[in-house]
Amino acid sequence: MKQFSFKNRIAFNYILTTALLIFAVFFAIYSMVKFTINYRVNNEIRHEAKKHLREIEVIENCVLLIREKQWKQKQINRVDVSPAFIQFVDDLGALVEKSPNLKAKQLNFYPNQKSNELFDAKLDNISVRQIQVPLYQGTKIIGYMIVATSLEESVMILGNLFKVMLVAYPLILLVLFLIARFFAGNSIKPIRSIIETSNFITKDNLKLRIPLPQNKDELHLLSTTINSLLDRLENAVDREKQFTSDASHELRTPLAVIKGTLEVLVRKPRKPEEYKEKIDFCISEVDRLNTLVDQLLLLARFENQKQTLNITSVNLEAIILECISRSTNELENKKISVKTHFETNSIVQSDVYLLSIIFNNLISNAIKYSFDKTTIFIDSEFDSQSICLKIRNKGEKIPSDELENIFKQFYRVNPNNPDIKGTGLGLSIVKKLCDLLNVDIIAKTENDETVFLLIFK
Repeated sequence: MKQFSFKNRIAFNYILTTALLIFAVFFAIYSMVKFTINYRVNNEIRHEAKKHLREIEVIENCVLLIREKQWKQKQINRVDVSPAFIQFVDDLGALVEKSPNLKAKQLNFYPNQKSNELFDAKLDNISVRQIQVPLYQGTKIIGYMIVATSLEESVMILGNLFKVMLVAYPLILLVLFLIARFFAGNSIKPIRSIIETSNFITKDNLKLRIPLPQNKDELHLLSTTINSLLDRLENAVDREKQFTSDASHELRTPLAVIKGTLEVLVRKPRKPEEYKEKIDFCISEVDRLNTLVDQLLLLARFENQKQTLNITSVNLEAIILECISRSTNELENKKISVKTHFETNSIVQSDVYLLSIIFNNLISNAIKYSFDKTTIFIDSEFDSQSICLKIRNKGEKIPSDELENIFKQFYRVNPNNPDIKGTGLGLSIVKKLCDLLNVDIIAKTENDETVFLLIFK
């Protein structure tokens, strides 16, 4: 079955609510008109009853009109003006006198009906409102005065009103539905724009953006949100393309070196020493390749892993001393010493495994870029808000305009330096893990030292 369009659903829901409201209004109008008509009729009957009570007298159990001729003449004159019917009956309901406008008709007497109460009755086939007023001589009821008014006019008015409402109700709803559909169509034009623009957006074409509506309403917010999402997607795709390109280049380089070395090696027979030298070189390149692959896998693994963090109480001093002990060989080869100073309270809430990777990379980086026979300083400072860990080493100074780039993937300050091997991924891994752990990391140079600050909040 074909589904309603969005604008039709909006119009339908609007009409459904409006239909209930209009029905309630029509019902209230009809009830008020009916109440007003009945109230007027009831007042007229009571007024007629009081007026005619003053025109009669009871003598010896008989009801007599004070001025019978004048009364009848007045009733005749009022036939076409007043719909009131007057009739007198005895205590058994037998007719005594009636107004001329009744002609051959006669009002019915209802002995079981309460006196002085208005009720609906019939005069032949005509609906009337009627009241039966008892007539007393002393305390004895000797008869009744029946006063009635035709309800034909009231029934006609209410009937016509009901017919008008019955015809007007669906017509009003139809007109309102068309109007609501028109305005709903105009209101959702931005949605059609979103649909049309989205149909042209692909992974190879992420430059398009949703036009923003003039009114800053929910649709404006939706369009802004979608544009922000497209911005993030475009940036993510660009980063992925750049990462893939850089990774391919970095992986291709050691493979090309290994292939070239082996091709040179097999061109002619060589001495065992030459074979050993070239094989050792290829092994070092393979080790470099393995390191690069491990780091790439590490980056991919921790792309967004907040839900798998294992947060515990961590002693920073213990982890850093353990990382220093693992770097003993590198420190001895360059004759570098490490001096540490930790505050009494160096406990943070974090992930032990990820912190170990961060400190291993930072200490390895400090050793790699330090001058021989220098000292690496690792200090911690504590205040009521945070713990600041500072790692300082003396080495080649990083230009200030390159400090903001050192955390980018595959970026190296001096890639042509043959003495320093690297992949350009270590600090990017550190930055990603720091973001994951909500740790601020800052790189700067002070005098002849490179300084990394880790701020644990």
